[in-house]
Amino acid sequence: MSSNRRDFIKKTALGAIGATIVSNSANAMTAKSYSKIIGSNDRIHVALQGLGRRYGAYLPPIIDKKNNIEISHLCDVMKSQRDKAAGNLASKISNKPKLENDIRNIINDKNVDAIIMATPDHWHAPGACMAMQAGKHVYLEKPCSHNLEEGELLVAYQKKYNKVVQMGNQQRSSLQSQEIIKDIHNGVIGDVYNAIAFYTSKRGSVPHQTKTAPPEGLDWELFQGPAPRRDYTDNTWDYNWHWYGWDYGTAEMGNNATHELDIARWALDVKFPEHVDVKAGKFQYKDDGWEMYDTMEATFRFAGNRTIQWDGRSRNGYDKYGAGRGTLIYGSKGSTMIDRDGYKLYDLQGKLIKENVVPGIEDGNALGGGGQLSAAHTLNFFDAIRGKAELTSPIEQGAISQTLTHYANIASRIDDSFDVDENTGRIYNREAMKLWSRTYEPGWEIKPV
Repeated sequence: MSSNRRDFIKKTALGAIGATIVSNSANAMTAKSYSKIIGSNDRIHVALQGLGRRYGAYLPPIIDKKNNIEISHLCDVMKSQRDKAAGNLASKISNKPKLENDIRNIINDKNVDAIIMATPDHWHAPGACMAMQAGKHVYLEKPCSHNLEEGELLVAYQKKYNKVVQMGNQQRSSLQSQEIIKDIHNGVIGDVYNAIAFYTSKRGSVPHQTKTAPPEGLDWELFQGPAPRRDYTDNTWDYNWHWYGWDYGTAEMGNNATHELDIARWALDVKFPEHVDVKAGKFQYKDDGWEMYDTMEATFRFAGNRTIQWDGRSRNGYDKYGAGRGTLIYGSKGSTMIDRDGYKLYDLQGKLIKENVVPGIEDGNALGGGGQLSAAHTLNFFDAIRGKAELTSPIEQGAISQTLTHYANIASRIDDSFDVDENTGRIYNREAMKLWSRTYEPGWEIKPV
């Protein structure tokens, strides 16, 4: 693909494309010919990396023909995932995507405009940085980074290469969330001072890791990618990598807290905290293979006497707040409950005074999730590439919200609270700063730009 066409996609809105073609070619082509050329020039060629539970959430806007998206590649390190996705899409799209296990081959393909990355956490930032460097736009699933240093590098790469990078915290594309947070910023509940973000799940026992041969069809070398090499252990690749140590996952904070903490930070209009304090532990199924905390209470204190609290319980299904997940915002004149369905607004007496709720708009606790918010978030990414919209979750904002999850993980790992520089995000604790980055497999480090 020529650099001219790549710039054309990036800078020109669809309506402007149509106007230009009609203006320059009205005497030479039929209307049918115009539409063919518009389709060719405006088409975004996208590769899907990571074909497990999540990729189906992106498909509705991709297979909708009016959006003019073509899936060029299906990428996964597990052959069965590639084959399954190809079979699923065979009747939904007109082209036949190439199947690939190594994302680096796709990154080097000049015909690919954008990559949607839904891999395990340790792959997110390295893959996104490689893609941006090669001129690709990136939809990057949460958590956008595996550690604090990677968040800074993602923002630096985006600024240097000027690519569209959307973080996959899809509630940012909720019209209801946008509406109530705008109202909060305009004073509907007065001066906001506290947010409680929560997540409740019923995850069960997980098996202990046992060394064994990798499953048939799994490229274990590529699965590990940036992580230090080790022998394969049974049941690692299929989701339980979240709980098997820190090489791949970011525990429940990176896995789910990302969403609600982002809403809390957005509503309170804060950046980096001044202090982080955490109480966490493994309290359920104590003898199983789960190596992380399964319960965490975290407190983030910000300037202006504002506080965000996290209440996460991965393996105790009691709905303390009456729902599986959401964010409570308190102000001097009232409060509001915000979740993926919408919001409810209350006065100081706790009386419901307004609500905007659309039940079932997005899966809350189902593995993989999906729904209207994921579809809208993906479409927003495509519209931003075309210059038709601003991103609802640009990486510079997503990366800041992600710091809260990393701070909490670090505090739990060193079993200590710490202060943070509210301007830079740096931690005033030597033990904590040792976990600012991580150990990479030699040759996989992200180079500063």
